[in-house]
Amino acid sequence: HCDFEFDICGWKQDENDDFDWSLRTSSTTKLGTGPAADHTLQEPSGHYIFIKSSFLHLPGQKARIASPVLSRRNKNCKVRYCSCLQILFYYHMYGAHIGSLIVYQRTMSKHERILLSLTGNQGNFWQRKALNLTGDGEEDFQVIFEGIAGEGPKDGIALDDITLSKEC
Repeated sequence: HCDFEFDICGWKQDENDDFDWSLRTSSTTKLGTGPAADHTLQEPSGHYIFIKSSFLHLPGQKARIASPVLSRRNKNCKVRYCSCLQILFYYHMYGAHIGSLIVYQRTMSKHERILLSLTGNQGNFWQRKALNLTGDGEEDFQVIFEGIAGEGPKDGIALDDITLSKEC
């Protein structure tokens, strides 16, 4: 589980992108550039990760962050491989010219499969999403969150409370 309150929990900025996700709080931002509070604490001092469309980022530029390497091989599973893994997270996408959020499952051989693609204003509130992570269990993988800059200078995409679960 990662709530981003102390760090980014082993998530790494991807090298194949144009800019980075930022760890931030609502109390350090200007009004209108993201959620009023994080999801975890429901307070402006709470942390989350965020990308913002701005004059520094051209529309269509990408920021990607990758999870630690994940495996279905798990001593806690009753069978050789965990048959079902799920990632749960909260997202906030608000603004008239917001870009896109794409979630990928990437194998260690660099094959990427889209799990979710959202574009445009999704509302000025945190929304929960649960995605099943598929595969045959043989190859380790990562989850990639890709934020794509939109055209609005105050529009942004935020993520918080990312959890990996063995339940589906």
